[in-house]
Amino acid sequence: MLSDTHTHHRLTPNPQHPQWRGDLLAFICGAVVVFSLAPFNLWLFGILACGLLAQCLKGLSAKRAWLRSFLFGMGMYGSGISWVYISIHDFGYTSPLLAVIMTTAFVTFIASLFSIPFYFYQRFFAHNRTGFLLGFPAIWVLGEWIRSWLLTGFPWLYLGYAHIDTWLAGWAPVLGVYGLSFIAAFSGVVIIALLQELGQRVRRNKSNAPTLTRALWYALSAATLLWCSGLALHQVEWTQHSEEDRLSVSIVQPNIPLQLKWNPLYRPTIMSQLRDLSEDHWHSDILVWPEASIPLMYHDASDFIEEMEQRAAEHNTALISGILYDDLEQEKYYNAIMGMGAADNIYFKQRLVPFGEYVPLEKYLRGLIAFFDLPNSIIHAGPSQQEGLRTQRYTIAPYICYEVVYPDLVAKNLGDAQLLVTISNDAWFGESIGPLQHFQMAQMRALENSRFLIRGTNTGLSGIVSHKGEVLFTSEQFEAQTLSGYVYLTHGFTPFSRTGSVPIIVICLLIIALSRRRSSLE
Repeated sequence: MLSDTHTHHRLTPNPQHPQWRGDLLAFICGAVVVFSLAPFNLWLFGILACGLLAQCLKGLSAKRAWLRSFLFGMGMYGSGISWVYISIHDFGYTSPLLAVIMTTAFVTFIASLFSIPFYFYQRFFAHNRTGFLLGFPAIWVLGEWIRSWLLTGFPWLYLGYAHIDTWLAGWAPVLGVYGLSFIAAFSGVVIIALLQELGQRVRRNKSNAPTLTRALWYALSAATLLWCSGLALHQVEWTQHSEEDRLSVSIVQPNIPLQLKWNPLYRPTIMSQLRDLSEDHWHSDILVWPEASIPLMYHDASDFIEEMEQRAAEHNTALISGILYDDLEQEKYYNAIMGMGAADNIYFKQRLVPFGEYVPLEKYLRGLIAFFDLPNSIIHAGPSQQEGLRTQRYTIAPYICYEVVYPDLVAKNLGDAQLLVTISNDAWFGESIGPLQHFQMAQMRALENSRFLIRGTNTGLSGIVSHKGEVLFTSEQFEAQTLSGYVYLTHGFTPFSRTGSVPIIVICLLIIALSRRRSSLE
């Protein structure tokens, strides 16, 4: 029970409730978080699961809290990134047993990273009102942020993504997805504390007593204010556009099987398919092909590139395509996105996929199994300072594959661009929830920066997202097709575009400092 006058003491677990029940509950709650995200979108599940984890950690030692949060992470990542098995087994050519072992090892590693912050939470500031109500959401968000950059980062399954369509979405252009995660986690803790308080009063038959403690009243009022403010903020137009800024867009989704993608015998078929799917859409202002859609290295594809360059220039179309770029002088290879016709420049991908594009500890792992010898695992990272794709009228900020899941990278590379374009090849996910999660994260980037976003993929989902994060047009998965729609160039910047995640991270650090101080005084 949260009280304004209680004397600080460490709670001890009730011996009538075996530890394994709390461990099992934590594991189940972790698995439930996935249902708050795409494609299920049951956003309340994530809020409640987060609050229940906070409750499950009460009264435990720091080591026991670490174990319980680790089990939560195993449940969350075990269910939420199970598509890793498909990438390793179906397309990495490993046996089912080895694929299970490797997937389990990856999930275990990420769950370990998830759990470490909660050890310090329980060790230093969990045992006071401020620590429980504010410290837990703060440590949750700091954990998400750390996982976005540690060891190149794996920013997947963030709590805030569940709220792309809720009232909290209004906070995204201000505080980004981490801000949404904080409010969602804070709401979960308040709900659980509220249910606990009311349950205790019912059990004690205190129906005539004041309903809530002062601290809980403040917390409940703050949570309500944050949600209502999100609704109000969603009405704010952070950027501007007019009918003159409207552009027509066509997105080619060729649906090329990965097994055939780099087969030399299949190259003429792929290039013919790109021509055919584009034939009726050269009138569009922008024509997008997916990641590495041209099945040749840049310098080997010069004839095909020149042909497409001329065709796009004839119609004043900005043709944007993915291609692997071979730097012959430096003997390096890059995953690139290039502009042709009305568009110019080439961008090299900065955030690479481990094992998919490069092999960590290459001299030890290369050659052990087929998974460590995938044909694209020779890619180098592009420089951190690059210009976007340019036309005479506007600039496009390009992102390749899972670069779009890095909130601060997208904001940092936005520059003066009026439009976002991301290309990918989600065939690696197979028929899993992976592509739907990936698409939802791209939606959040559009909302955070108040820019229309074009997403072109090999197998889907391809689509167009508005500056409010709303899906305007989307393709069918696993169908060769060309999707047409429109976007608007937007002018101006959101607070998040200017500052990135710095404000919410600073807020969380200050909360932790305050919680630690309160803990030391009690």
